[in-house]
Amino acid sequence: MGIPAPPPFERFLDAQGPTVMRFLVAAVGPEHADDAYQETFLSALRAYPRVRDDGRLDRWILRIASRTAIDHHRARARRPEPRAAVPDRPLVEQEPSDGAVLAAVAALPPKQRAAVALRHLLDRPYPEIAEILGCSEEAARANVRAGLTTLRERVS
Repeated sequence: MGIPAPPPFERFLDAQGPTVMRFLVAAVGPEHADDAYQETFLSALRAYPRVRDDGRLDRWILRIASRTAIDHHRARARRPEPRAAVPDRPLVEQEPSDGAVLAAVAALPPKQRAAVALRHLLDRPYPEIAEILGCSEEAARANVRAGLTTLRERVS
C-alpha cells in the first residue's frame, strides 16, 4: 500500500491558507502578500495532481511560499522603487515602531527573512525550516541567527 492521495485541493487550501498568508505577510509585506499568496497556490494547484500525502503537505506548501517570496524579492531588487519625496536628513526614532520593525524585517535578505518568519511567526522547528528552505539544519539556524542579529542592530 503506497502513500495516499492528498485531500481535495479546496480542503487543502482551507486548511493551509491562513498559515501561508501569515508567512507571506511577514516574508513579502502586507502590500504584496495577496499576490504572493495567489502565485503560491497557483503553483501548488499545477503540481497537486502529482502530490502524495506523506504527512508533510504543510511543509510542501510553505516551501513553495518561501520560494515565491524569494523570487518576489529578487524581482523587486531589479526594478526601481518610486518615492514620493526624499528626506533632507535621516529620520531618528527613540522607540522602534511597528513600522520600523516591519521595515527592518523587509530589509533582511530573503532567506533570512523566510527563516525568521518560519521560526518566530509560525513556530516551526529547525528541521522543518531546513526542509522548507531546502538547506541543512545548520544553515537554517544560521539564517535565523543572522536575521535576528541584523534586526537587533537595525531596530535598537
